[in-house]
Amino acid sequence: MALRCLITAGPTREFLDPVRFLSNPSTGKMGFALAEAAREAGMTVDLVAGPVSLPEPEGVMLYPVVTAEEMFHQVDGLFGPCDLFLSVAAVSDWRPKVRLDRKVRREAGVPALELEPCPDILRAMVARRRPGQVVVGFAAETGDVEAGGRAKLASKGVDFLAANDVSGPSGAFGADTNRLVLLGADGSRRVLGPDTKAAVARALIAAVAPSR
Repeated sequence: MALRCLITAGPTREFLDPVRFLSNPSTGKMGFALAEAAREAGMTVDLVAGPVSLPEPEGVMLYPVVTAEEMFHQVDGLFGPCDLFLSVAAVSDWRPKVRLDRKVRREAGVPALELEPCPDILRAMVARRRPGQVVVGFAAETGDVEAGGRAKLASKGVDFLAANDVSGPSGAFGADTNRLVLLGADGSRRVLGPDTKAAVARALIAAVAPSR
């Protein structure tokens, strides 16, 4: 039986009103490249993607979502049977505490903006994983990439953490190339790339895929 892979990709949008939202520059390219690499490796792939402008990967089951809450519920429903979970999406950390029903007019002045945390999808899945499931987190970092990656590896309790520098040209949001530092809970460290995101994705799948 084929391994089952669950992947999140892209950004989420957290709405202030019907026409404005908080988000980030993620394009979903890395997550979609990983979905294709997992399919090429013979896996059954579920891809939960925020708002992106990418064609649906062939042979992959795509679940479009918009907000972090929607992504959480979709992932929660798909996580149980998966063998490998790749949490690649750049999920919003915060959302407006109140979502207004009508557009806020400029003439009304600068509104006060109170935020609340979005669901921590990765932490929630780690808490309910079963033996044998492999969970891989991603960290978009600036500054000391490896230190940030190691901190997230420890705090999230994942099996692997893939960290990349989004301030540099090889890993910036929207780029076609990437360089990842893949850190393992067992103390392992591998550098993948710089190379095309497709090539980096294939190398990552080979490194983290669970064995039967």
